[in-house]
Amino acid sequence: MDTPELSIVIPAYDEEKNVPILAGDLRSELAKAGIDAYEVIFVDDGSRDATAQKVREEVARDPKGRFRLVRLARNSGESAATEAGLRRARGEILAVMDCDLQNAPSDLSKLVDPVRKGVADCACGWRADRTAGDTGWRHVQSRIANAIRNWLSGDSIQDAGCTFRAFRRECIERVKIFKGMHRFLPTLFRLEGFRVVEVVVESRPRLHGVSKYGMWNRAFAAFYDLLAVRWMRSRVVAWRVAEDSLEAATLSHFRRS
Repeated sequence: MDTPELSIVIPAYDEEKNVPILAGDLRSELAKAGIDAYEVIFVDDGSRDATAQKVREEVARDPKGRFRLVRLARNSGESAATEAGLRRARGEILAVMDCDLQNAPSDLSKLVDPVRKGVADCACGWRADRTAGDTGWRHVQSRIANAIRNWLSGDSIQDAGCTFRAFRRECIERVKIFKGMHRFLPTLFRLEGFRVVEVVVESRPRLHGVSKYGMWNRAFAAFYDLLAVRWMRSRVVAWRVAEDSLEAATLSHFRRS
């Protein structure tokens, strides 16, 4: 297929029952949004079930070649799976979403539109109402984790735990990848000078499989990553080019021709 406008990266670990449902929903919602030049990249993070086979079936089902499988050799974690998909994506706009069906494909256009229209470089999902998608205890865990992240990182993202996002390719090209990176992409983008907005999205209940995160790896296991982000924020080098004689000469040449 031609170079897609939009690449959707979906890390997946033991999500065999969710893959066909999500693939069908994406086809339907992208058609409604009038988006045809897209690719969906399922990244199988060393699953122990039939996740990879289910993705292969979706690849074979799509005659336009818009569905792809990237399978990691072993389970490497969400950040690694996210990076693997993003580095192989071809679109000018990149989106990341979960495979557990808690992110609604109908919200994709709400995230893509601000980036497509130049309103922002990155649009992040904000699950303002999580009563349908999570238990009260998980909601409390997320609030604690989010408060800790913002306190240490100096950012103000209202739902840093939501990895449903869309952004310009240039954003990820300038970000250094590290374990736990997927939690801090909006903060890292802002450190690079990119414009980040938050968009209210739906939080749906999980139908199949189990969550891969709990209190320990949601709030406390990310503590060292937060210290790294805090350090980077204090040491970030910010600059803008006011003049470049080579660029000026090139522009002058094009004007004459």
